[in-house]
Amino acid sequence: MNQRIQQLFKIEIPIVQAGMVWCSGWRLASAVSNAGGLGLIGAGSMHPQVLREHIQKCKVATTKPFGVNVPLLYPEIDLLMNIIVEEQVPIVFTSAGNPGTWTGFLKQAGITVVHVVSSVKFARKAVQAGADAIVAEGFEAGGHNGREETTTLVLIPMVRDAITVPLLAAGGIAGGRAMLACEALGADGFQVGSRFAVSEESSAHERFKQRVTTSTEGETVLILKQLAPVRLIRNKFSDEVQAAERQGASVQELSTLLGKRRARLGIFEGDLDAGELEIGQVAGALRQVQPAADILHDMWQEYQELRKRLHS
Repeated sequence: MNQRIQQLFKIEIPIVQAGMVWCSGWRLASAVSNAGGLGLIGAGSMHPQVLREHIQKCKVATTKPFGVNVPLLYPEIDLLMNIIVEEQVPIVFTSAGNPGTWTGFLKQAGITVVHVVSSVKFARKAVQAGADAIVAEGFEAGGHNGREETTTLVLIPMVRDAITVPLLAAGGIAGGRAMLACEALGADGFQVGSRFAVSEESSAHERFKQRVTTSTEGETVLILKQLAPVRLIRNKFSDEVQAAERQGASVQELSTLLGKRRARLGIFEGDLDAGELEIGQVAGALRQVQPAADILHDMWQEYQELRKRLHS
């Protein structure tokens, strides 16, 4: 495999742990980075000073590179970005917004910037804005998702043909077989969310982790496309949303039904009925909670063994 991702991030293994809300604190990020990948702190569920604390703790826990994922629609985005610069975070992944707004600011501070996209159109825009790399995330991914419903299998080669900067594949990747397939499609590296969401170091509630590891194929659903599409495990809350959508609920009615803190309620507090249980389609293949280092090394070993077998 080429070394573009390893060289860009100064890591040993081209696997990035996605910055997931309520899962990706300093413990998970530092564990992945210490194991040779790139760990990300998920700023989307953190108040600015909480993010600063996680960055500082991550610096103590690892001497390896790590990064922060920032949803660009975050209400106090300016405070987050200033903290990231003040704390000298080396790598930032941005998502859910216009990369042109903050990419220049971050790069002026010497930060490597990666933007997450779900379409060729936004991949091109991110590169034009100065992004050093792109994450192309397919429809299979958990949490907030693209409206286009383009699968990873379709998206990766189209984005690869459209850009020349390093490309990370995301969506449905939880093992070496998917990694090897994405490499064949044109990916230089891989961003993995769901499997790390159920790692020992994930800050998600144990009830959430157990629900994920006992889920079956087809249990996730994409809802709230009129607001912000989100993929989660079906439960009482998602059933209520789907019923409202079938009855032609307005954006305001859906927003009222969603309320606030649904993701925290489901992922962090472990309310399996009323919360958002955000996870990818690959949840149906996840069967155990493991240390993050074991996850990283198992995926990398499986990828290497399969690659040798195919080339023998």
